[in-house]
Amino acid sequence: MFSKIQQLDDLVVKKIARLHSPFLNRIMVIFTKLGNGAFIWWITLCFPFLLMKKNRDIVVYLTLALGVTFVVGEIIIKHIIGRMRPSSKLEDEELIIKRPKDYSFPSGHTASSFTAFTVTLMCCPPYIFFPVLFVALIIGFSRMYLRVHYLSDVVCGMILGIISGSVCTILFERWMAHLFV
Repeated sequence: MFSKIQQLDDLVVKKIARLHSPFLNRIMVIFTKLGNGAFIWWITLCFPFLLMKKNRDIVVYLTLALGVTFVVGEIIIKHIIGRMRPSSKLEDEELIIKRPKDYSFPSGHTASSFTAFTVTLMCCPPYIFFPVLFVALIIGFSRMYLRVHYLSDVVCGMILGIISGSVCTILFERWMAHLFV
């Protein structure tokens, strides 16, 4: 089963490499940098929600969920799985961005992006969660485009983000409701 997944992952890496162009390279680097350290989600979501008293609970949900996503994905799963990145098979001159030093599975950029999407999906109107979904999808794709993640890394990052965002939001909402009853 794992060999079939790896074959599909390698095929997707090759297909996406055919899309490379100087223009797309610049766009994908911008989007991947937006996902660094969940920076975009702190600036675009947490900071504005902190200014609005009625939305401050969303900041708590998002902070908690991003923390859980980070611990589970970056600290636990990546070190248990220890999967090498597609970029480890490339020469330095083939790389578009600096070669990451950590493991590949799951994609942390994608996981944090889908954590943010899930929290906004559960707590915000469509004019907020649809743009978050759009950016999350591009960040996930950028990771494959830049050959620092396989398709399965990105898909599992999406799943981790959705689970983390859902569980943390639901549990914290219940805890808050129980606390103030």
